[in-house]
Amino acid sequence: MHSLTIWLSFLSVVGAIPGAQFPHATPAPYYDARSNSGSHDKSWINYTAVPGFFLQDEATTVPSTFDYTQWNFGLLNRTYPTDSRASKNASQWERFEKYVTSLNKNSNKNVNYKVLFMGRHGEGWHNAAETYYGTPACYYSELDGNATVTWADAHLDPNGITQAQKASNYWLSRIQLQNIPLPQSYYTSPLYRCLQTSNITFSTLPLPKSRPFKPLVKELLREGISGHTCDRRSNRTFIHESFPSYKIEKGFAEIDPFWKALEGEVSIDQDIRSKKVLDDVFGSDDHTWLSITSHSGEIASILRVLHHQVFSLVTGSIIPVLVKAETISGSPTSTSSLLWTTISTCTSPPANTATS
Repeated sequence: MHSLTIWLSFLSVVGAIPGAQFPHATPAPYYDARSNSGSHDKSWINYTAVPGFFLQDEATTVPSTFDYTQWNFGLLNRTYPTDSRASKNASQWERFEKYVTSLNKNSNKNVNYKVLFMGRHGEGWHNAAETYYGTPACYYSELDGNATVTWADAHLDPNGITQAQKASNYWLSRIQLQNIPLPQSYYTSPLYRCLQTSNITFSTLPLPKSRPFKPLVKELLREGISGHTCDRRSNRTFIHESFPSYKIEKGFAEIDPFWKALEGEVSIDQDIRSKKVLDDVFGSDDHTWLSITSHSGEIASILRVLHHQVFSLVTGSIIPVLVKAETISGSPTSTSSLLWTTISTCTSPPANTATS
């Protein structure tokens, strides 16, 4: 991980820096979304992924072969300083919950701990199309689909539905066997594959009335924005009609305001918006246990913001992270965004590739 701390201010994203390096550290101003205000020039939040609690924290864990359903979501079998206050038969998750509660109870008032369950959507038709045509066949990524399927704002394919059902079944097993602390808040990307995945995963679980599944759709949790049509979201009206029980955040535009054909967001810009959405969530949500349904690229960006080691998620996978958020007094240094890049694409399909 890059050792230099690059401070990001999402309120001061201007201009471009030629040759700038992609950031890995991401302190930024504190923002209180409840009052739509904050001490932007007086304090900022520094996020840290606290290591030592999950297999995904360890360098020896191989992301491509790691199956969270075989390892209790990755929670390490270890002791905690609060174990003496736990019941004799408490599960690993119950003991971890007690420890996290203790962290918040005994921390300074400018420090807050949350556990994020970040899930990647199940396989979508865009993933299947990339497998079928091959990644170098970029011509197809600019199309809405072919004669058989549509991959613009892709829906889950049958395998993706199965992956989301697997996640739901595993959550149920953890509820029944571990009394796992359930999410108190749910957030999701606005792209259809994430809306589907979150719904399949959580909507049928036996959740208590105190922790209902009422997800909030947040624009900035979307995938890295490219010129590929799979990254273009549907209109707000369509999202609401398709998932009427989902809340949509205030200010969510009817038509996708970010997607541009043949243009792509660069990593530093994605990290800036990932920091912005984390500031929004941490500044407005007092809950400790949060679920985020998003994408491989966006979750990778969030992990960079959190100073977590690189851990790439396969479709349908879930990674929990214990996060320490510290509000620090002082004026942060802002980092300017880079200009979006022009995407190199193909004007015609490869001569030897099927198009049906």
